[in-house]
Amino acid sequence: MANLTQIQNEAAERICARFSQISRKEFRGDITLTIPPAILTEAMTYARDACGFDMLVCVSAVDNLGQEPRFETNYTITQAETGANLLVRCPVSEADCAVPSVVSVWSAADWMEREQYDLMGIEFVGHPDLRRIMMWEGYPYHPLRKDFPVEGKPTELPGVAFTEKAPTAGGPFITRGGTGTAGEREPRARG
Repeated sequence: MANLTQIQNEAAERICARFSQISRKEFRGDITLTIPPAILTEAMTYARDACGFDMLVCVSAVDNLGQEPRFETNYTITQAETGANLLVRCPVSEADCAVPSVVSVWSAADWMEREQYDLMGIEFVGHPDLRRIMMWEGYPYHPLRKDFPVEGKPTELPGVAFTEKAPTAGGPFITRGGTGTAGEREPRARG
């Protein structure tokens, strides 16, 4: 029987052979495939049907503020029977800020894509019910973007939400104590 490393390598090789646009990177035993948005759904369907990756574990996003593409969506897919994982990265330009939905491939993507849409502002084209899941409809910001200040932003919606900046009271990203607002003390403010 093949070990996990062999299973992951063979699957990555098959996927890369099928789609020449996909690049592969290995780091500390983890294989990451970078898939362009134009073929994401097709490549993920192939990974499921031809390579046995029958489970979507995670959908997340990264904000590479100051770089282009600014965003990337990240997926962890697994073969439930063997436990083999592949990491999939899909670059997302700031201008488009959209990638195809993979809900048609794995229904588990539904709420995970909604979370990334809500908190990062990435649109998942073809999603059956793309709406905010944590913030209220009409909220104009995406709180997990790097340009969103730790102390929050004021809003003009009295009775619906806070109308002043919410202090973080020394939250996890505050590295300097002392006086001043959380925004003045956060690491990015000093960069």
